[in-house]
Amino acid sequence: MNGRNTTVIGADERMNPVVATVQGEVRGVYGGELYAFKGIPYAAPPVGGLRFRAPRPPEPWNGVRDATTFGRIAPQPIQSGPGAQRREMSEDCLTVNVYTPELGDAGLPVMVWIHGGAYYVGSSADPLYDGTRLARLGVVVVTFNYRIGPLGYIDLSSFSTADDVFESNVGQRDQLAALAWVRDNIRAFGGSPDRVTLFGESSGAGAVTTMMATPSAEGLLHKAIAQSSPVGSVYSPETARVAAERFLRRLDVTADQVRRLRRIPAGALIEAGARLVVDTSTTEPGTIPVAPVVDGELVTEYPLTAMAKGDALRIPLLIGSNRDEAMLFRLLRSPIVPNTSKAVQLMVERLGTPEALAVPSGYRGYPRLRPALQLSTDAAFRMPTVWAASAQSRFAPTWAYEFDFAPPLLRVAGLGAMHGAELPHVFGTPVPRWVAAGAVSSGRKLTERMQRRWVSFATDGDPNPVGMEPFWPRYDTDSRYTYVFGGRDRIVSDPHGRIRQAWGDGIIAFR
Repeated sequence: MNGRNTTVIGADERMNPVVATVQGEVRGVYGGELYAFKGIPYAAPPVGGLRFRAPRPPEPWNGVRDATTFGRIAPQPIQSGPGAQRREMSEDCLTVNVYTPELGDAGLPVMVWIHGGAYYVGSSADPLYDGTRLARLGVVVVTFNYRIGPLGYIDLSSFSTADDVFESNVGQRDQLAALAWVRDNIRAFGGSPDRVTLFGESSGAGAVTTMMATPSAEGLLHKAIAQSSPVGSVYSPETARVAAERFLRRLDVTADQVRRLRRIPAGALIEAGARLVVDTSTTEPGTIPVAPVVDGELVTEYPLTAMAKGDALRIPLLIGSNRDEAMLFRLLRSPIVPNTSKAVQLMVERLGTPEALAVPSGYRGYPRLRPALQLSTDAAFRMPTVWAASAQSRFAPTWAYEFDFAPPLLRVAGLGAMHGAELPHVFGTPVPRWVAAGAVSSGRKLTERMQRRWVSFATDGDPNPVGMEPFWPRYDTDSRYTYVFGGRDRIVSDPHGRIRQAWGDGIIAFR
């Protein structure tokens, strides 16, 4: 069955809609205004001999498959604390979820979301990523799971033999498979395969900007939104090999025994990977051992290099970061982003180049904690965002933003607009009233503005809905116009220009 010829089956049964996909029929739910389909396989279970291999197409099924609940999430460390979600984990996790206001060939724009989580935690089932409110604005929202941690982002390809192949970037390959599923099936869910916007946050945004440097992604996405992308956190094969060797040592597996990794329980792999992430981030601040790699096959260049040369996908890009990114990691005491003065100083020393060693002079009061945290924010997110916007703007329409909104409670606590703070406003998902206290009305209005701009970009390739002020001009290296989201939105030319100049004109990144 060809995806372009899929048809809606039983569309008159609105409460229990059935849609035909390439692999078979699925039954979702209708909640009034919106249809939702969850847990649809987009690839075969990557288990047994398919562990550490590129995803394979899913097997067709007979009858109607239930698509009313989320699929199992990718294996990952169990999260604790307030709001932590307890969901069943399985390597059989490669599923998509679709939220749509219409079924059939309606030709709506499609927004495909890649969840964040430092490439080793997270899932599409997180309530924060509920696509309902965005879809109500006239777009089809797709979310999905992909392999993370050591099962998705430890590169074992250098250990391959003729009889036992390990492929690189399998997490990125999963994302490509999900986009291919969208291309082949989304018409039946009301979307257009020719109007796909890929968007994500944190490592999900890093996956988006990496996808822009992936030649095989050509035609699968037509616009991109990157929220707090660690654009530079893409590593060389040599760096990836070091991480893989450390991973093997934690499992007492020698280089000639790598095939054993296909039989070791997933839980043991996840535990070893989690320890490796924490240890590496602590001893080598600014790096994480699970991340995309420039393998010369799937990812042919560093994303920032590809953008600068015009080799990246020349598609419209909306990209930005939050003013106080590092504060979340300080709050969680997570070393993934350096959040102590000592860790930030070690990060600068490890970069080692004269240009990097000169950067702290641009931060008044460094190495005291507050300026050190700002340097960490800039190193991980803001400067890579500036470099990406500057490069891409030479070849495709580009818009830059900074998110600077926080309720009074968070500002008084010194947390500000920390990492991930924009997510409830993009998705329209509620936050506890005690968190939003003092800013409920302004937060609600900000949500409306951000959603309208995101949907306008996905619809028309321009984040300027008719009649909305202020006008958001494109980014270029002369004006460096940046849209600042806050209690009152504003346009700023070259925000933090003095610090940007302290970083110089080159790209400073770990490889």
